[in-house]
Amino acid sequence: MIEQADVVVIGSGGLGASTAFHLANSGRRVALVDQHALGSQTSPRAAGLTSQARGTDVMAEIAKRAVWKIRTFAAETGEALEFVAAGALKIARFPRDVAQIASEVVRSRRLGTGIEMIAPAEARALNPFLETTGILGVIWSPNDIYLEPSQVPRLYARAAAKQGAVMLPHTRVTGIATHAGAVTGVQTEQGVIHCETVVDAAGAWLRAVAALAGGRVAAVPTRHQLLITVAFPEVAASQPITRIIDTNVYMRPCDGGLMLGGYEANPRLVPQALPIGYDVGTLELDLGVLHDLADSVREQLPIFQRVPGEIAIREHRGGLPTMTPDGLLNVGPVPGVRGLYVAGGCCVGGLSISPAIGEALAAWIVDGKAPMDLSALAPARHIGMAEDALIEACRLRYANSYRAVGTETNG
Repeated sequence: MIEQADVVVIGSGGLGASTAFHLANSGRRVALVDQHALGSQTSPRAAGLTSQARGTDVMAEIAKRAVWKIRTFAAETGEALEFVAAGALKIARFPRDVAQIASEVVRSRRLGTGIEMIAPAEARALNPFLETTGILGVIWSPNDIYLEPSQVPRLYARAAAKQGAVMLPHTRVTGIATHAGAVTGVQTEQGVIHCETVVDAAGAWLRAVAALAGGRVAAVPTRHQLLITVAFPEVAASQPITRIIDTNVYMRPCDGGLMLGGYEANPRLVPQALPIGYDVGTLELDLGVLHDLADSVREQLPIFQRVPGEIAIREHRGGLPTMTPDGLLNVGPVPGVRGLYVAGGCCVGGLSISPAIGEALAAWIVDGKAPMDLSALAPARHIGMAEDALIEACRLRYANSYRAVGTETNG
């Protein structure tokens, strides 16, 4: 058990493991602590999709940086991360959504993410499972990628360990000590780690961990599900990620089969504190939600009407990503507690941007200032909301995840 560190990172999903690596790579003494096995909770249950077509400049810049870091992961970390550079389609079936994707193209041209409008027929040529019925507009993001999600936290943790970070799996945090409003250490079941900086990247436990230091973070764990079919001959790994805006549905190839996921209109939120020892792997799932989502895009993606049927479902999984009221992450210092930082409120799209978020937060901690303007992600922006208002705002944001309702759109 380590007794002293410069930084203790609590939570070893994509955001926590990335932050730990970038801190260790900057020469900081880091302890990465998790009450479960490293990288075992929501991150490995993600879809593994990048999305550079974002609703705000800051998120588009972060997504662009994250894609570059995934592509250069091996050179930076010495770990081989596998990904597929298949690109991504984003489809509008209503005029308001055509206007949205047109604005995303304008943003792309300004920021250099390579996104362009294409004809529905061109989209079908890229994804043979896509029918053009009812499609009013499509954008094509040629530089987007997808990957098997468990690689991200696992490889970042391994790379961090090579840089001297101490890995503490199966170690529950029971307190965060403070003095005169500043962090002085982290209490675990195995002893105290003295430190002046803590990163709360605890995912579904984000609010509970911040509260140990007297801090507040506004984010609500929300169930997100997907399914993966068995392999069948028509699927090629090179077929792109495909999203349909108004129904919040996505698909991509996955190990010879197809992945289908999406954002339900009435999601299951978990605002209460999770029981001690709770494991996301035991989360109650509902396959009916995914059947309803598949039915909502039956004209554009009729392939999923064959599920179940001659195409069987190989895997049905779900996690507890944290939602915020505006669809933007919580990244930066927690108000009122010096030395406490947060990396959370991932709004489902956190795994794919964790390389860039971890890099930015580590630089902020090391240099004393953020490397870019992250004020839009400030944890302080929603902490005064009443609990009922917070829950309802997070529900609405989840249910409209692909639509820009004056805020952000996710991956």
